[in-house]
Amino acid sequence: MTESNTHSTDDAATSDATDSTQADPTQADGEVLGAGAGNTTEKDPNDWVTGDEPMTGAQRSYLDTLARQAGETLSADLTKAEASEHIERLQESTGRGTDS
Repeated sequence: MTESNTHSTDDAATSDATDSTQADPTQADGEVLGAGAGNTTEKDPNDWVTGDEPMTGAQRSYLDTLARQAGETLSADLTKAEASEHIERLQESTGRGTDS
């Protein structure tokens, strides 16, 4: 690589890094990532982009276990969001998946 190629590549990398670090993280829509973002692991199932897709195999299996333990019968054609809500409810009623 010639020195001019190296120089222009370095400028592009420096420029990209500078632009991303100088950007105001709250400019677009008020959302931030990283330390100031708060709890990003929990999201209302109604806000999930894929919430209306069929539940996953893992959800189905865990729901089956929880429902059996709780003595409940659930529909087998739940969405991801619905499954998540049932899981949370059944965990509370059965005591499974809680820190206590």
